Amino acid sequence: MSADGPVLNAYVGVSLARFTALTDDGQEPPQPILIRALIDTGASCTCIEPSVLETLQLTPKGQVPTYTPSTGASPHQCDQYDISLFIPGATTAITPFNRPNLLVIAATKDSLHPQGIQGLIGRDVLEHCLLQYNGTMGTFTLAY
Repeated sequence: MSADGPVLNAYVGVSLARFTALTDDGQEPPQPILIRALIDTGASCTCIEPSVLETLQLTPKGQVPTYTPSTGASPHQCDQYDISLFIPGATTAITPFNRPNLLVIAATKDSLHPQGIQGLIGRDVLEHCLLQYNGTMGTFTLAY
């Protein structure tokens, strides 16, 4: 566990469908981007810093109303993107977490980066995992 909390490294890339479309068209897909992501059990879905999504040359699939502590009872519209998410195991002997198609939302511009992270891992990913958070020991374990 870092001083920022339960933070892990993850790779964000284009979705499998986008990867296939690009390669079938003879184009080189963008390389996945390594990000630091905070595990956030309060987030219903995973969100990614907009600069990461722009670097991957992704276009929104639509918008969804999103509630945050700062919006109160009034949601704001967030762009939704289809990505791939890969979380490496702590060692090479541990199978990585891999979702080739995952719908995520774009975080509010510059809301995550100042915190030293580029993503929030929400319950849409955590529902496929076992999270053990030990605050007194300053550790967490994410099993999948």
